[in-house]
Amino acid sequence: MGELVTVRVCEGISRGFAADARTRIAAVVSGADALVESLRIRIGTLGTAAGSPGSPGGGPGAPGPPGVLAQVNAEVDGRRIRVQEAAADLGEALDRLADGLRVRMTAVTAGWTPRPWPRRTRTRGLPAAAEPSSSVGSVPSVGSVPSVGAVARLDLPGPPGPRRIVRRKLPQLVWCSPDAAARTMDAMDYDIHLFTDPATETDAVVYRVGPTGYRLARTLAAGPPTRPAVPLTLSPCGAPELSEEQAVERLTSAELPHLFFAQPGSGRGRVLYRRYDGGLGLIAAAS
Repeated sequence: MGELVTVRVCEGISRGFAADARTRIAAVVSGADALVESLRIRIGTLGTAAGSPGSPGGGPGAPGPPGVLAQVNAEVDGRRIRVQEAAADLGEALDRLADGLRVRMTAVTAGWTPRPWPRRTRTRGLPAAAEPSSSVGSVPSVGSVPSVGAVARLDLPGPPGPRRIVRRKLPQLVWCSPDAAARTMDAMDYDIHLFTDPATETDAVVYRVGPTGYRLARTLAAGPPTRPAVPLTLSPCGAPELSEEQAVERLTSAELPHLFFAQPGSGRGRVLYRRYDGGLGLIAAAS
């Protein structure tokens, strides 16, 4: 399995930690080698400061980073899975990453079941983000975009002041049922997944929120899906049509973690979100 595990460490993380990450994650998949086709680990800091002694950066006398972000992407039994964890230090981040990968592999190979809500906190040792208020078209979960059409958790509030869009993704959205979108969201460890609902031919999101842990919102309001296997609740409102400037203003002024909205004219779905680095990201469905 070792040759299938690749590790990338970002600036601010000592490359000496790559071997530790490889060993811990390889131990999780030991015995399941036949099911695991590839596994990629990425480790970075949640800040740009150099590390202090004993911190990931290891720079003597300098202030330590505010936290560590660790992520693993794998293909297990023909299914793509992803786990992302933030923690105060590298050891805790890797421990939580290994635990999350173990749970995700079991879920993929044993068959899908709804994930519990609310989930455990992911911010031990880190400053907590403020609880967002809800508004029409907003999605009360948090995130940064790790891959096409999806958003992951944001565990740290960004710096105060104006924000700008620093990353854009223009995916061709997958046409799938809300059930399939929810299962993809769970397998990839996201809190929201943007897709196109073939039953209504509208762009939509499923996202993690109470009371069931799964909610469906569409660009145009429509009735509930027929006999869903996922315990979905339904947003009664369509997504608001907003320009990028309006969306940024609404998200920042209302202190929302992210916002689901529709592009004026085309009506295509978009998600504006806060990134770990404090900037904003945008997923915009390709026309």
